[in-house]
Amino acid sequence: MRRLRTRLILSHILPLLVVLPIIGVALTYLLETQVLLAGLSNELERQALLVADLADNYPAIWYNPLQAQAFIARVDPYISASMTLITADGVLWASSNPDEQSNIGRPVTVPGFAEVLRTGAILRIDYGQQQGTGAADVLVPIIERNRVIGVIRLTDPLSSVYERFPRARTFIFSVLAVGLLVGLGVGLYLALDLERPLTRSTEAILRMAQGQPLEQLPEQGPAEYRLLVRAFNDLTVQLQSLEKARLRLLANLVHEIGRPLGALRSAIQALAGGATEDPALRDELLNGMDAEVTRMRRLLDDLTQLYGQALGPLELDLTPTAIGPWLQQTLSPWREAALSKDLRWQTSLAPDLPILNIDADRLAQALGNIVSNAIKYTPAGGSVAITARTVAATLEIAVQDSGPGIPPEEQQRIFAPFYRGAASHRFPQGMGLGLTIARDLITAHGGRIEIESAPGSGSCFRLLLPLEPPPSRIEVSESVISNQQSAKKRESEKNHLRDKGIATD
Repeated sequence: MRRLRTRLILSHILPLLVVLPIIGVALTYLLETQVLLAGLSNELERQALLVADLADNYPAIWYNPLQAQAFIARVDPYISASMTLITADGVLWASSNPDEQSNIGRPVTVPGFAEVLRTGAILRIDYGQQQGTGAADVLVPIIERNRVIGVIRLTDPLSSVYERFPRARTFIFSVLAVGLLVGLGVGLYLALDLERPLTRSTEAILRMAQGQPLEQLPEQGPAEYRLLVRAFNDLTVQLQSLEKARLRLLANLVHEIGRPLGALRSAIQALAGGATEDPALRDELLNGMDAEVTRMRRLLDDLTQLYGQALGPLELDLTPTAIGPWLQQTLSPWREAALSKDLRWQTSLAPDLPILNIDADRLAQALGNIVSNAIKYTPAGGSVAITARTVAATLEIAVQDSGPGIPPEEQQRIFAPFYRGAASHRFPQGMGLGLTIARDLITAHGGRIEIESAPGSGSCFRLLLPLEPPPSRIEVSESVISNQQSAKKRESEKNHLRDKGIATD
């Protein structure tokens, strides 16, 4: 009973073991009582009529006992029942039954005899209808000159009938036994058919747990199993994607950290080699080193924020913010970046933009990630357009670029961490985290991001924010708070350096 196969087989066989014997007994009873016994009674009556017709040709048998016994001796081999001749006055005249030979010539009591004499009709008593006996009787009157001169009685005991049933019983129970064997075979086949795919799935999961290569399973069998296999295959695809993302993360980390470290090492060597004696060169090297460190810091900020989101939801420091001035301040640095790349920069901000409860820094980060991608993937001579308006109860900020566009099959995957589409292969910089972080920050504000894009037609990202504040403040993880504090500290340091006349990135 520990094996699923055994339980499945028993689930098929046990009902048969209970039902089939009951069916067999009931079928045997109905066959014997309703079919065979009724048929034998009909046959007994037919034989009695034949004997009566034959007796009409020998009227002397009713007047000579020896001729009557001779008549019975000639007819008895051709009938299956016991035959007796009874005179009209109730005397046993002749009989084929050896037990009745001693009563020949004596009056006998026969059930229904008086009724036959009175009516002159055939009387039939089926099996079991006569009290005290299980025999069937047929009484046929012999009429001469409109009066009954004798009665022919055929009697067939039930014991003789049951001697003819064993073959029928054997056939019935043989069919039931074959049915049980067929049920056992079908149960075994179905059990194996269910056990094999489950075993295959279990082995595949064990191999996955042991770190062996992931594999897809064929979707076969019942609907429930196909659903299980589909879920397993989806899990396999996700694990494969995570493994690829992990490898991409390592490769990107090596690239993103190795490049600025190389630049820093070169700058340090130059300073150690005497570049400090040239103030202009020294300031240029220091500014370059600061820019590389800032880029590394930004990379660590992205990773820290992703890690904080994995630990728990973000905290938003919601404050009433005028969207129009906030957008102008947020977009101004990106306008300079677009113009420096020879891109056409367009902004269209509706004059009636509302005041919303937002986390200005977080939302600026989300919008900056999207605008940064638009500038990065739009070739020189292209355009980047920013529009902001209210639609119904929603603030819509759209970022439209004339870049290469995004294929439909990639439009949902670009928000996955570390995913970088085919178009980004020409731009190896970046970790593939910008859109992931932007989507999570917009979602934390109760909004969503929509995208419209086609290859060769550019892309349009729409940030949709509800005009009503989020229903509740979102809890914070300690890593995110730490990240916010470090960002404010760095900004304070940059302002201090600017006050001293030192350029910052």
